[in-house]
Amino acid sequence: MTVTQLSQEVICFAGDSGDGIQLTGTNFSHNASAWGNDVMTLPDYPAEIRAPAGSVSGVSAFQMQFSSTDIHTAGDEFAVLIAMNAAALKNKIGGLVNGGLILADQNGFSKKNIELAGYSSDPLSDGSLPDYRIIADNFTHLTVQSLKELNLPPKQLRRSKNFFVLGIVFWIYSRSLTQTEEWLKAQFSDKPLVMEANILALNAGFNYADTTEIFGESFQVEPAPKKEGFYRTISGNEALSLGFICAAEKLQRTLFLGSYPITPASEILHTLSKYQDVGVKTFQAEDEIAAACAALGASYAGALGITSTSGPGLCLKTETLNLAVMTELPLVVINVQRGGPSTGLPTKTEQSDLLFSMYGRNGDSPMPVLAAASSADCFDMALEASRIATTFMTPVILLSDGYLGNGTESWLVPNPDDIAISAVEQYQQTDQFHPYKRNPITGSRPWVSPGTKGKMHRIGGLEKQSVTGDPSHDPDNHQRMTKERAAKIAGISAFIPEQPLTGETDDLVLVISWGSTRGGVSSAVKQLREQGMPIAHTHLRYLNPFPANLAAIIAAFKHVLVFELNNQQIVKLIRAEFLTPAKSATQTTGLPFKVRDVVKTISEYYGEITDGC
Repeated sequence: MTVTQLSQEVICFAGDSGDGIQLTGTNFSHNASAWGNDVMTLPDYPAEIRAPAGSVSGVSAFQMQFSSTDIHTAGDEFAVLIAMNAAALKNKIGGLVNGGLILADQNGFSKKNIELAGYSSDPLSDGSLPDYRIIADNFTHLTVQSLKELNLPPKQLRRSKNFFVLGIVFWIYSRSLTQTEEWLKAQFSDKPLVMEANILALNAGFNYADTTEIFGESFQVEPAPKKEGFYRTISGNEALSLGFICAAEKLQRTLFLGSYPITPASEILHTLSKYQDVGVKTFQAEDEIAAACAALGASYAGALGITSTSGPGLCLKTETLNLAVMTELPLVVINVQRGGPSTGLPTKTEQSDLLFSMYGRNGDSPMPVLAAASSADCFDMALEASRIATTFMTPVILLSDGYLGNGTESWLVPNPDDIAISAVEQYQQTDQFHPYKRNPITGSRPWVSPGTKGKMHRIGGLEKQSVTGDPSHDPDNHQRMTKERAAKIAGISAFIPEQPLTGETDDLVLVISWGSTRGGVSSAVKQLREQGMPIAHTHLRYLNPFPANLAAIIAAFKHVLVFELNNQQIVKLIRAEFLTPAKSATQTTGLPFKVRDVVKTISEYYGEITDGC
């Protein structure tokens, strides 16, 4: 038996939404991470609650890249496609490299399923896939046969087919079953027969691959060089949740989440609701408006109030955001963006809520907007959003997206003692209390909880008289307060990190990216720079206000190319703010950029501007 060493590999599990694909992929990614590989994942599942079984629209997939070196994306094309039915093959075959392996469960290629997928004949046997290596067997039947001694109904036995297939994949990549067996024992401790069935199926799949001799070789991806510190895999939604718990602890405030379930942000509510033992309070409201209002009320009472949502949910929260701007209370709104407009593409990723986050409110209603750059970075940006909200007494919108929220990557678990985020100093004024008397450095007003002795004040959505906070319709006062609120937000640029730059200011092209585009764009720029192309790159995490030095960076380049997953949103801001004729590269497929496509776009642009030189 030949064992081939690989530096990295990309594989894709795909099947019907009831085939346990996400569970299978997650278990393999945990195994790879425990083995020491660098791992990134891209879950891709249907938006409909239950699309017709066997249909292309009902395909659930899980793509992952695991590597012996640092990686920043879930990969472009995959080398192995695990197809549990004909629809999965139809949906994902376009992403399989030439010569790639198709591992197919023949049980999912019945005449009905083949027709549902849109094939006129069985693609596994009709010779229509000559560019791929096909290994097909009835894995569902083999699973049932291996579990026939168990006292479980046939339907229950068939459900273990995903672990049978996972056992085969573990054999292909020379992996131990121990970690997954331990996970199954813990996960199904209250259902011993189900636990036994899945463990038996896992081992049966591994032994099938080991004994049938249909696999001529196996593969091995060595661990990445060991890094100092403790690493684990984490999703963006989980990282956000842990980041806010940490922020509340550092700020010495109770963490309160008011939320209404919505894809792909619901996991934040699910995660934080498990941390009541450390004082986290979660509230599932009847709608998005109530959720935001509850979080703002919690902030008024002295807690770190946050609310989570996606796309259309942000529309509903805007009136509360305006109230937070007027009352100058801290509030963090987490928007895990998805494809829009309206209900749009609930399970797909996009960055199309940027302009709405910037301007989607009545009146002059400025507020900071931040964007996490990776699943792990969600932890750090949760801390930053909390720091800015409480330091400057303002609502903050923190943008994530479906790719970051559902995807996972390796994360260095920080030492809590190394996390620097200071609690807001309590108001020490002993003379007459003025609720809108501003801090001369930050421009923020004091944060006083209701009931504080000697600091009684009125609050609400009406314009405030400067300093006193009394309701005011005075024209000059409204102009003054509008400018003070705007100056406070603009002044935050002095309290955020400088914009980093990869490359030199005398490079020919500056590539700009933001949010979840960092992985694909930074990988592409790295490739091109290694080829000698003078391409610089800067990735934005602070979108309003921009870092103070960003203007100087952009001014140093004659050619600027901006990547984003929407129809030209941040490029409009950059053109307007910095008066640069920046070019735009966009994508709205519901999927992240492929490194290959970014390389092609930059190379073509470079060719245009150097033609004839």
